[in-house]
Amino acid sequence: METQETAKKTNKIKINFKLVGRIMKRHWVHLLISVVALIAAVSFAYIVPMITSFTVDYVIGNGPSNLPDGVTAFIEERGGREFLRQNLWIPALALVSFTAMNGTATFFRRRHVAVASEGMAETLRNLLFEHLQKVPYDYHKHVSTGDLIQRCTSDVETIRRFIANQLLEIVRTVSMVTIAAVIMFSVNLKMTLISMVLLPFLFVASFVYFRKVRDQFTLSDQAEGKLSATLQENLAGVRVVRAFGQQRDEVDKFTACNADFRDKTYRLSQMMGIYWGASDGVGYTQIALTLFFGIVYVVKGEFTLGNLLMFTSYVGMLTWPVRQLGRILSDLGKATVSLGRIDEILSVPAENEPGKALRPEICGEVEFRDVCFGYDTYDDVLKKISFRAKPGETVAILGSTGSGKTSLVQLLQRLYTTTAGSIFVDGVNINDIEGAHLRSNIGIVLQEPFLYSRTIMENIRIVRPEAAEEDVYAAARIASVHDVIEGFEKGYETVVGERGVTLSGGQKQRVAIARMLMQSAPILIFDDSMSAVDTETDAAIRAALRTRREHTTTFIISHRITTLMEADDILVLEHGELVQQGTHEELLRQDGLYRRIAEIQNALEDELRSEEGGEA
Repeated sequence: METQETAKKTNKIKINFKLVGRIMKRHWVHLLISVVALIAAVSFAYIVPMITSFTVDYVIGNGPSNLPDGVTAFIEERGGREFLRQNLWIPALALVSFTAMNGTATFFRRRHVAVASEGMAETLRNLLFEHLQKVPYDYHKHVSTGDLIQRCTSDVETIRRFIANQLLEIVRTVSMVTIAAVIMFSVNLKMTLISMVLLPFLFVASFVYFRKVRDQFTLSDQAEGKLSATLQENLAGVRVVRAFGQQRDEVDKFTACNADFRDKTYRLSQMMGIYWGASDGVGYTQIALTLFFGIVYVVKGEFTLGNLLMFTSYVGMLTWPVRQLGRILSDLGKATVSLGRIDEILSVPAENEPGKALRPEICGEVEFRDVCFGYDTYDDVLKKISFRAKPGETVAILGSTGSGKTSLVQLLQRLYTTTAGSIFVDGVNINDIEGAHLRSNIGIVLQEPFLYSRTIMENIRIVRPEAAEEDVYAAARIASVHDVIEGFEKGYETVVGERGVTLSGGQKQRVAIARMLMQSAPILIFDDSMSAVDTETDAAIRAALRTRREHTTTFIISHRITTLMEADDILVLEHGELVQQGTHEELLRQDGLYRRIAEIQNALEDELRSEEGGEA
């Protein structure tokens, strides 16, 4: 059932010729040279058996010449058969020369098709990566990262292999059959029909093989993808696996995926073995038929020995490209599917500037006016949110999970667009501000920050690679991480693991804060980004921020009352609505979520202090 569905899907794939044109635009010259070199190589390859036949029949024997009339006339003018018998080195030199020219043409064919295929693959990868930088943020939240990586790597490689190995094989097969048919029919009609009697069966077998093996290739690729995903997931979650003692279960899961991949690949190998074995049998049978009837006709005097050698060589040369047709068609199907998968990414509309793309000076004044937002039409995450933050103020945001806190700050960066209402920065609607300019003036640190697998120094100054080390140290001191980094054996040259796995959660958050400070943005957003640091470190970071960034507008999302209490304005969200707003003292006097959370946290702190006092 899975195979049939895959086959149906494959058959529906259409080639986007506009995309093909974009890929080939810079590389068509190399492809054209490859085609010319291929046709030349095929021609030279067919000339060699003709010279052999001519030497046997005309030079050694007394038969007629099988060369074109112009060439025969040229030879006759210079002494004809007797001249060549006295200078046998001339046919030998001709054989060596045409063989060398065949090799030279083959070299140019392979060289230029390699340049073209690698160039096209590079073009595809650049197109994909550049386009993925331009698509809306929402697109990345709804697609699998692993699937995108596979399309940008495996699918591009599938297309590259087809161009490098199979694209010209189509031209080669057509040209070899055409040239061979012209030469052979001009020599002897009956022997040509005998020499090609089984080739139609090979053609049919190639198409049948293509239909069968195409689906099995897809199943094998899917099994390999599942195996790779299982391995990647295990390595990425190695801490969880060890923490819960799931090593045995993970081994069993990988073993099952590995066995599935083995079985499907084995089935594929079986199908390939049957086809290649059967096609070898048909090919050798065709050569045997040509030899048998050729010998009979030579004995009867109806055919020459030289022509028999030529026909036998041609049949052997024809068998491989014809039987290769099945593989060509199979790879063509795979390349078409891969091209379609790539086209799906490139067809996603890029993020467009909704307004005037202005680049105003940003000082940090932010205003939300009746802002509504929903990820779909029927479910508003935020409902009529209105507030104003002046330059230098700190706005804190509190709310339960799913209340819309992160969505609010993402709207400020225009990662999403409001469904109603407007957001203004320094009096300018953010839809009229160029996206890159807006985001370069808004620094953000997430609860789970992403660190690159580079040194700590490189991670901190990634937004300003030219920044001096003293600026990096200053940012790290504000983030209360400088002393921690200096305590590492290699200091700032310490290489963090993938996603910063070698650092603790608090250390990663503080390094991310230092990185954000290097941006020197007038608006800062802390999206619960100090949740992994202790209260004292949290207070030290906020105190340093106030000293260093007096005119910076700061948004802090947190559940810690001690973090929120110093804010100039506190927003309390519930179910996407702004239910409370004010200072710490004002909200404590109101009956609501803020006071309930404050009372719970105070009670917990009192209990902890009493326990510590009792132990003392």
